[in-house]
Amino acid sequence: MNKTWLSVIIAAFFEVGWVIGLKHADGALEWGGTLIAIIISFYLMIMAGRDIAVGTVYAVFVGLGTTGTVLAEIILFGAPVNPAKLALIVLLLSGVISLKMLSNQKKKEVL
Repeated sequence: MNKTWLSVIIAAFFEVGWVIGLKHADGALEWGGTLIAIIISFYLMIMAGRDIAVGTVYAVFVGLGTTGTVLAEIILFGAPVNPAKLALIVLLLSGVISLKMLSNQKKKEVL
């Protein structure tokens, strides 16, 4: 895995943080952390779009962020575990992994 893909994964991690922050932030410090997480996640995603196809970056970013958010709800906030939801997460991750495997590392010029 190269630095660009690592930045997409880190961006998705910060996405989970700001999504949780939007729901659970109560004070100025928590809202500040949420804002910082938004800035970091979008900055890393935008920078990754310079080397990887933007559609692929966005799909992986959102897929990993969605998976992380659902798992965080279950682990941190006691959300009920739904087998169908878990199966769909596996399907989502299969698509994300497939996109990563099929992606072209070279940015193609648009004519």
